Amino acid sequence: MFAVLAILLDRVRRHQVATLLVLAGAAVLAGAALFALTQHLSFGTALYWAVTTATTVGYGDVTPHNAAGRVIAVGLMLTAIPLFGAIFALLAGLAALVQIRRLFSMEHRLPTGAYSIVYGMGSAVPRILEEMAADGSPVVLVADVDPATIPPSVRLIAGDPTNEGVIRKSRPERAAHALVTGADGDVLVTAVALRSLAPDLPISALTQSAKVAQALRELGVSHTLSADELVAHTMAKSLETPHAADLMLRLVDSSAYRIEEVPADPSEAGRPFSEARARRSGIVLGLVHEGRVTLGVDEDPLLGPADRLLILDRRAPRAT
Repeated sequence: MFAVLAILLDRVRRHQVATLLVLAGAAVLAGAALFALTQHLSFGTALYWAVTTATTVGYGDVTPHNAAGRVIAVGLMLTAIPLFGAIFALLAGLAALVQIRRLFSMEHRLPTGAYSIVYGMGSAVPRILEEMAADGSPVVLVADVDPATIPPSVRLIAGDPTNEGVIRKSRPERAAHALVTGADGDVLVTAVALRSLAPDLPISALTQSAKVAQALRELGVSHTLSADELVAHTMAKSLETPHAADLMLRLVDSSAYRIEEVPADPSEAGRPFSEARARRSGIVLGLVHEGRVTLGVDEDPLLGPADRLLILDRRAPRAT
């Protein structure tokens, strides 16, 4: 019921209020001019009478004294009073809409600077939101969830993340990055909509199936991760090396370190990756070369101008 009311009130546009104000003002001015002419009064006094009549105050200190004046008064009552009543009703409706949106978490204000958007509420999203909130990263969540279940610093747009109208509210063209999660079918639908609304937006997708991840890559979503593949490879490495999984978890779950992706220095272009790795102060984990991540173990590519380094660095202490 409240959602239906909010939708109906949301159709009220501010230009309707402006139009009614113009009409009401015109009625008052026309009534004042005619009243001044027929009652032989100054325009100021006639305008005073018209305003008190239109607002139903009616002090009675200025009244019509002939039939023409009474006709003008009736005309003003039948036009200006309903117009002002409609204006007050619209304003009250807009105020009620704001309160309803706040009450049911429908009101959303996006961060002013660059921000990340998470679409969907996959099983990993609560932890992802906690990590991003702890880092102080501005993040917007688009999902049909209870606002009490997410960190207070996360901006929520409540709704279906596969609905294009809901996606538009998150202003993806302003975002720095987007993460799409949820059921595989929902991930595909959301990714297609995002590609249409924000062609240049970097999109990451978390899927369950490797086939869906491949389909997303064919759609131009290059950053895809299959949960099944991740678990399978991690467990396989753990069988070969018991502490491999612990090492991977330590890399991504440490509060003291973070993995940064930084552009390669222009002066390093054309040089082997091994040289750039040796010159860096942090631990260089890998290289993004021609859109592909390499560890630089079985190959040593020459750095290009668009290459980026993946560096493990100590996290700066948070200000207290």
